[in-house]
Amino acid sequence: MKRQYFGTDGIRAPYGSDIMNEAFAWRLGVAVAAWLMENGASRGASALIGRDTRASGGSLTQALADGLVHGGCQPFTLGVLPTPAVACAVTARRAALGVVVTASHNPATDNGIKFFGPAGMKLTDEQEARIEALLPGPRSEGRPGPLPALDGITDYLASTASLLPARLDGWRIVLDTANGATVHTSGRVLRELGAEVIPLGADPDGRNINEGVGSEHPEKMSDLVKRHGARLGVAHDGDGDRCILCDEHGAVLDGDEILTLLALHALNQGRLAQNLLVVTQQSNLGVEAALEAVGGRVARTPIGDRYVIERMRAEGATLGGESSGHIICSDVSSTGDGLVAALKVIEVMLATGRPLSELRRVLVKFPQLTLALKVREKKPLETLSGLTGTVRQVETELGSRGRVLVRYSGTEPKLRLLVEGPTSETVKTVMERLQAAARAELDVL
Repeated sequence: MKRQYFGTDGIRAPYGSDIMNEAFAWRLGVAVAAWLMENGASRGASALIGRDTRASGGSLTQALADGLVHGGCQPFTLGVLPTPAVACAVTARRAALGVVVTASHNPATDNGIKFFGPAGMKLTDEQEARIEALLPGPRSEGRPGPLPALDGITDYLASTASLLPARLDGWRIVLDTANGATVHTSGRVLRELGAEVIPLGADPDGRNINEGVGSEHPEKMSDLVKRHGARLGVAHDGDGDRCILCDEHGAVLDGDEILTLLALHALNQGRLAQNLLVVTQQSNLGVEAALEAVGGRVARTPIGDRYVIERMRAEGATLGGESSGHIICSDVSSTGDGLVAALKVIEVMLATGRPLSELRRVLVKFPQLTLALKVREKKPLETLSGLTGTVRQVETELGSRGRVLVRYSGTEPKLRLLVEGPTSETVKTVMERLQAAARAELDVL
């Protein structure tokens, strides 16, 4: 089913645009309430709403809640809370729906809305398409009163703090919360476990979320780790479902390295369900090489952590994620959780007694280049004969020694290019050819 508004992770757009404003949020609330009723929910079904720290989050939350009330639901606000904590609250309180008002790693000028179903699971493409079909006309007059609030943080803090078998007394950790939703959660858990936490990106003002900090900008975290002699650095994105790390030398680990480290440790302990790690098309070929060398398996999905989760559920896997830092440990959380991922890595460090700089060596990456071209219009790729022809040609040349991935971003007006190959020079040459072909047929900004 084709969707008009939903992308790979909910609906996301610049705040004030046609699809990210209070009027549209109200319509979306009405539509998702109608969808719930279609699927057996009773009137007064509870919907829990969390948000990140963007200035636009409060008014969008209220408008969405007004729409939910109009559609027959009872919304509650959880306040500023990470995405995985909202999913946790949905399960703990047996709510019919979870909603997060966030644009994740995007700048503060954007915002977004994503949903969790009754089991704390993200919605499928078909469910999102049905919600779009139920969108009503313009907003009605009349608004309910203030939103009742619920505690969404206590259960989440308790469940995450219980993950480690030992305390972290004597550990020094740099924590970058991206001026976002994890500002009141991740640091609290680490401190309660005994760690000394050096904060970064911990002063949200509504306008500075992800601004030069967070998982998209790990440079400051790396510098602080080296300056303070920390054991590792942890960086989240604005809504807390991503984790990027750096080792004690300040060298950054992406999601592929974290996933490979966790998968191989679990495999060695006989605890990797189905001996399977689920990743997306974006992940480096080195991940497969590392797992297959010791009897593990790797399955790939389209880009998007919810596709990873769907495949994990289908195959009985408990570990999966994306190179961007979405790490899903389904034995703990129903969705990507940056804090859980960091704690799982720390657990491996405790179990092995080895520093992160050594543990990361399990992944030897194939040379890779990525590029994002901002485009005026997302023309269907199948209509770009020059670009698709170039892709076919280089795929033939690379054979099993590399791969090419060309796709549009599901959340931004960008064409994303990825090339892997046997040597850095080969990868660079192929990327230049792909970029030239793309620029010849697209209006690149």
